Amino acid sequence: MDQAISFTAQRGMAKLIEFNPLRVFDVRLPDGAAFVISHSGVEMNKAATADFNTRVVECRLAAQLLAKAQGLDWRGVRRLVDVQQALGLSLADMVQLCPNVLRPEPYSKQDVCRLLEIEPDELASTSLSANTLHVGEFQLLSRALHVYSEADRVQQFHRLCQSSSDEQILVQLGTLMNESHASCRDLYECSCDQLDRLTDMCRASGALGSRLTGAGWGGCAVSLVPASRLDEFLCAVKDKLYAGDTRREAQLFATRPAAGASILLVDDDEKGQHAV
Repeated sequence: MDQAISFTAQRGMAKLIEFNPLRVFDVRLPDGAAFVISHSGVEMNKAATADFNTRVVECRLAAQLLAKAQGLDWRGVRRLVDVQQALGLSLADMVQLCPNVLRPEPYSKQDVCRLLEIEPDELASTSLSANTLHVGEFQLLSRALHVYSEADRVQQFHRLCQSSSDEQILVQLGTLMNESHASCRDLYECSCDQLDRLTDMCRASGALGSRLTGAGWGGCAVSLVPASRLDEFLCAVKDKLYAGDTRREAQLFATRPAAGASILLVDDDEKGQHAV
């Protein structure tokens, strides 16, 4: 996603990005919307833990159990969207289906092998990754619910941006962002205490919505703020969060969509050629 937006970004325009195949759609943000980035003060070396890769495997296992329960060829399933597309269901339908198939309690490797009717060696080769072979339990229902509901929120956000640009739309967009953070925190469990406090503080300072951005477990939050209250919001967050720490104040800033990478053609008058 980072690479896609780096090349496809346009000034004044957000982007809805789909993959497999890669497709990019323009999203015109409502008038009066400002987006503010703030750093939680926590940095996590994701390469040093298996947390991120465990989430990937949990989603894969959830997809495979859903596929098998619905009579699909589960060995060909790698992603939750594969199940949705094979069944021809909406994202909301998948949210309803998941609790009927998956349980809220963790699954052991033995549980998964029994349900898929395979041996541990096949589980390791078809579903796990090298750095998750040591993981003993997997949360499947909550991960699947997060993915399907988050994808649905993305679609809702897009539709709202297309429908209107009045202030009430900003409130609805903010609600979707707040729901997104709650899902990241409670279902996908990729937030952290500092990010939770930061998003709470941003809402208390006037943000209509605030959520973690990036992979999680630290890093930044993005907040939707009415442009008319932007300066007031920035001052409030600086006072509460950074308390005069000028080094960290640089980690709080308003942003707007800008152009991505581009190719510049420079005329070489002497040689009559273009340099790229």
